Amino acid sequence: MANFWQKISALFDAAEQSTPAAPAVHELIERDAEELARYARWKKTLARRRLFDWLMDQYAQFRVTGRVDTSVSFLDTPSSKGFVIHFHQTQYGKEEISHFFHYLQERILELDYRTQVSDRRIFSRPDWVETQERHYLKPRTRQQRQEAEIGRGDLDQKFGNITVELELRDDLPWNLRLRATTYQDALYREAESFRALMVALAGTSE
Repeated sequence: MANFWQKISALFDAAEQSTPAAPAVHELIERDAEELARYARWKKTLARRRLFDWLMDQYAQFRVTGRVDTSVSFLDTPSSKGFVIHFHQTQYGKEEISHFFHYLQERILELDYRTQVSDRRIFSRPDWVETQERHYLKPRTRQQRQEAEIGRGDLDQKFGNITVELELRDDLPWNLRLRATTYQDALYREAESFRALMVALAGTSE
């Protein structure tokens, strides 16, 4: 029994002393059969469609007027483009947000991407315990890289490297971020547009 409480005490001490660079917990994301079943049911609901419809509507407004709801922001720089949904300002529940996080990964994989890493970090902030869940995805370019190295073609970077991150504070969803980062390098072809990525994620046509 004493050994058990020593382990618990050590975990709390680690959380209090942890930082983003040295998290108390750093693990791969794994989903059990029950969670996967709930996720499969969610994908068939209108809630999934409504969330994407809202996001695409906000992106269209951003492109035309630059003005969007306070619950979403868009990033637009030469090398990085993306969005942040401030879920703490919405009525969406934790499970639905988690499903959306994994659904974005699934949609990106369908665009001929591969998952480089899916991990979870838990660490202490001054006023809360932060959890960061991340999917980091890269284009499938191994064969193209081999050809480029012997001078037979440029690398197709597709939409760039894509990171999807879900941030929780004290286990409550806070922000969800998607960022596409492209290379400005002669070895790579020009990346496809972020608008095309958004259209592909939403499953609509241009």
